[in-house]
Amino acid sequence: MRKALLTLLLSSILFSCSQNSFNLIKTSNDLVFDSLATSWDEAIPLGNGMLGSLIWRNGENLRISLDRADLWDLRPMKNLNLPEWKFKWVYEQWKNNTYKNVQDNFDAPYDQMPAPTKIPAGAFEFDIKSLGEIKEVRLLVHNAVCIIEWKSGAKLTTFINATKPSGWYHFEGINNRIKTEFIPPPYNLKGTSGIDNPVTGQDLRRLEYPEGSISANDNSITYDQEGWGSFKYKVHVKWKEEKNTLTGCWSISSEFPEWEKSDNAIKTINDNFRTSFQSVIESHTTWWEDYWTNSNISLPDSFLQRQWYLEMYKFGSAARKGAPPISLQAVWTADNGKIPPWKGDFHHDLNTQLSYWPAYIGNHLDLEEGFLGWLWKYKSTFEKYTHDYYETNGLNVPGVTTLTGEPMGGWIQYSFGPTVSAWLAQHFYLHWLYSVDRVFLEERAYPWIKAVAIHLNELSVVDEKTGLRKLPISSTPEVNDNSRDAWFNEITNFDLALIRWTFSKAEELSKELGFNDEAIKWEELLSQWPNFAIDENEGLKFAPNLSYHQSHRHFSHLMAFHPLGLIDWAQGNNSQKIILNTINNLEKQGSDWWTGYSFSWLGNLYARAFNGDKAAEALTTFAKCFCLQNSFHVNGDQCKAGHSKFHYRPFTLEGNFAFASGILEMLIQSHTGITQIFPAMPKNWKDVSFNNLRTVGAFLVSAKMKNGNVTDVNISSEKGGEFKMKNPFPSNKYLSNGNVMENGNILSIKLEKGESINLKLNI
Repeated sequence: MRKALLTLLLSSILFSCSQNSFNLIKTSNDLVFDSLATSWDEAIPLGNGMLGSLIWRNGENLRISLDRADLWDLRPMKNLNLPEWKFKWVYEQWKNNTYKNVQDNFDAPYDQMPAPTKIPAGAFEFDIKSLGEIKEVRLLVHNAVCIIEWKSGAKLTTFINATKPSGWYHFEGINNRIKTEFIPPPYNLKGTSGIDNPVTGQDLRRLEYPEGSISANDNSITYDQEGWGSFKYKVHVKWKEEKNTLTGCWSISSEFPEWEKSDNAIKTINDNFRTSFQSVIESHTTWWEDYWTNSNISLPDSFLQRQWYLEMYKFGSAARKGAPPISLQAVWTADNGKIPPWKGDFHHDLNTQLSYWPAYIGNHLDLEEGFLGWLWKYKSTFEKYTHDYYETNGLNVPGVTTLTGEPMGGWIQYSFGPTVSAWLAQHFYLHWLYSVDRVFLEERAYPWIKAVAIHLNELSVVDEKTGLRKLPISSTPEVNDNSRDAWFNEITNFDLALIRWTFSKAEELSKELGFNDEAIKWEELLSQWPNFAIDENEGLKFAPNLSYHQSHRHFSHLMAFHPLGLIDWAQGNNSQKIILNTINNLEKQGSDWWTGYSFSWLGNLYARAFNGDKAAEALTTFAKCFCLQNSFHVNGDQCKAGHSKFHYRPFTLEGNFAFASGILEMLIQSHTGITQIFPAMPKNWKDVSFNNLRTVGAFLVSAKMKNGNVTDVNISSEKGGEFKMKNPFPSNKYLSNGNVMENGNILSIKLEKGESINLKLNI
């Protein structure tokens, strides 16, 4: 039944792979080309959260670029051991107008030094000249399998196992032997290494690694590479050739003296290679079928629908419980001889946060646990940073971190921002809100938020003019870049929103847990902070003395509206006026200096303001002009159609996943505690449906709209509780198979754990 439903929803066509008995599913959401890409960043992406690969053409060869999420050069930033590395010293330099000292000590080294950084693994290449002209290259989104077919009848099927650290490739219909060759990263090429900027990537040779070793025999290749500080990684591939076929399996393993030991790549492949290609691909596709059962949608706009499936495909390929979080490029590190853009690190001033937005409504909380698990794992590292740099108790997180949570520096207003951990805290809160996992609330969500609140309270000072609290100096990403003027004497709306949110949620969760004395404390501390800086006509400002007067990529000033929800449409006319004025001012200032994620974020903003047409327009602009042919977000306007003055193409992922969130916000919203079905539909969207989208309270909702009317809503409860929904049907014109209480236009439904209810339009 499940497969039949998905086949209908995705307009799928089943086909069999040659003589093999396994079935794969083609859909209208697939990536389909008549040739291989000739650039790594336009390649077909495959991944399982830990391993990743990119399928493309390098010269005459088919190339599979390889990556593993924990391949990192972890050498420390020596400048962060200076005695001056203190927030109070930064404040003194700012106050004394000697801020260049800060830039020289703590900003510049990030640009100048090649490491710490994410590093690539290498690549396989296959000479495919004998196979002739390519007929089709297809990424089957439903199955996470890449199929390449040649007009000669040859075919390549390749994928990365959804549940094990191995990648597979299977050539069939070949008449000549295809040689497998391993191409190491160019750590040791002769010549002068170029020094580029962090956006374009520095030369890999600047890492000064020893030359790796390649050992090969008739049916396997092993590559060993040593990095910094006794870090090592191993790539191993093994293959077998039978009549007209070539089947190979590869893996990558990594080791560092301080890490827990795990199987190396050779053992992994020896264990995996005992299993047939057919049985492996069957188990792999089963995982992905379950993934798409978790949530799926059907839109009348085929372009936006396809992009959503591509984004959620990448999410399923880049996130896993137990794997590192989604970094700037996740498991698709640049294969161009350079360190990846912005060193492929973890940016927590927007990038990691946006990347997990679709986990909640999209019903993939299990994959989001990789992010939360990583944050909790390195909590002691973050506490040490908080103590060393801020000299406070509690918890903050560096805005730019390595794989192991260590600070990396950069523009310190953001790489050492005072409220970074507060935005990260929202993910702990949302996980509780959407899962109703009581143990998680007690052991993770409240302890994290409480620790953040302690840090913020200790860091704050009393403003002599107002008698209210503020930070000694405050910033708003990335206004005025890294200049002295990027610090404000008055608190910015960005920092204030995160601080007010933190104390508000600390109060809410302590009440939920029965910690009444703590709740009173957090309520009192919240009352000591000012209200937001708002212009009567232009809405939310950057800071009390700075309006949103310039086009800027980061909508930091409106955090209170989205994603934090401190100002919400449901609060009435005053809040609605603030929201509309803020968005109108965004439009007025224009998008000259926006990047791709700005348009994705804008789609979410319009959805929260119930403007479906504008939401769809913003998301369409993102997908058409800020993504490459393989759907990778590349920041700059590739259409060069005047959407932005940024035309560059550094690949990062946060814009992709924010896009997926924008579509979900158009379909269902429950952040106020009252669910709204199809809250932000464009006027011409008449036939829409979705299955198993998640709401606050751990409810799963499926709904259909036909000819502009909601015809069917199904609600199931994971934990039990009261589900409240704005009536999506004409008044009293619905049938239900359960008890529904009405209070005006709000429907209330009490469900037991595991119970479901269905409401249908009564025509």
